[in-house]
Amino acid sequence: MSNANWGTATPWPQGERELNEVRAFNRKLAWLPRFKIRNRLTPRLIQALLRVSQIGGSGALRKFGLKAERKLIDNVPVRIIRPNGPAKGVVLDFHGGGWVIGNAQMDDNFNAAIVDTCEVTVVSVDYRLAVSTPIEGLLQDCLNATRGVLSDAEFAGLPVVVVGESAGGHLAAATLLALKQWPELLQRISGALLYYGVYDLTGTPSVRSAPADTLVLDGPGMVEALRLLTPELTDEQRRQPPLSPLYGDFSGFPPALLFAGELDPLRDDTLDIAKRWAQSAPVEMYLLPSSPHGFIHFPTAIAQGVLAYSRKWISSRIEAVGSPNASSFSVSLSSPT
Repeated sequence: MSNANWGTATPWPQGERELNEVRAFNRKLAWLPRFKIRNRLTPRLIQALLRVSQIGGSGALRKFGLKAERKLIDNVPVRIIRPNGPAKGVVLDFHGGGWVIGNAQMDDNFNAAIVDTCEVTVVSVDYRLAVSTPIEGLLQDCLNATRGVLSDAEFAGLPVVVVGESAGGHLAAATLLALKQWPELLQRISGALLYYGVYDLTGTPSVRSAPADTLVLDGPGMVEALRLLTPELTDEQRRQPPLSPLYGDFSGFPPALLFAGELDPLRDDTLDIAKRWAQSAPVEMYLLPSSPHGFIHFPTAIAQGVLAYSRKWISSRIEAVGSPNASSFSVSLSSPT
């Protein structure tokens, strides 16, 4: 690891006003129910409501004059959004949702902006969900889709950036580890952009100590939720990569951009994986002040700033193909001012 900048201030928030905006929104979040995974019925209900809300298509696509195609790649459904001109690269997206809810369409707002700004094709993986499929099936779907994209003639020669949020961050990191079996395919990946992922399925210290007043997530129930995801395994088995990417071999990995919120119980997952990843590739990691899990979805200037920076980073990784990687490691651990 070289050039480690511990304690460097993050670019966000830009001033006390933006920080106060986040704190004000957090006070609203405190009144809302937490996301709990304690049975299979609740996720099914949420998933049904999500699909109903998506009837009529995506306003984000219409805003940018884009269209989405749904197809199978290696028998895995994907949602493809192409730019209006030639694609400079590919973004492979793994949606979040705690492994039990969500679909490829739910990321249209983010992905349409990426397509429009970065002039790339976004392929969002519609992997099976853990309400009816063991976690190994989700991992296999993501690996199959990734191998299929990397072998598809449409994307031949194009650099690929993987993007994952929350459970999708876990699946993205696990997929990169599994891809080490095919080094020539792993070399096609030019970057990994991960938001507050889960990288230790036994629970990192911040997960195990999550209090009852945790925002968004069910703090005291998080460890039990991870166990429900892998009911037949011991903690020792849960720690095995790629199931728990934190304990994997990161040699040959691409540069990474990692984000976590200061109030997110999953923050240690990002802090810990950043240290290990940085032993093999350049890593930028930002811990956002006063920010809970899922903060990029919230109507705040910090969220917009992070997303804008993410798009610039994607473009930089697409353009960097063929150039030697810089050997820097930037970690930002900023506290509220």
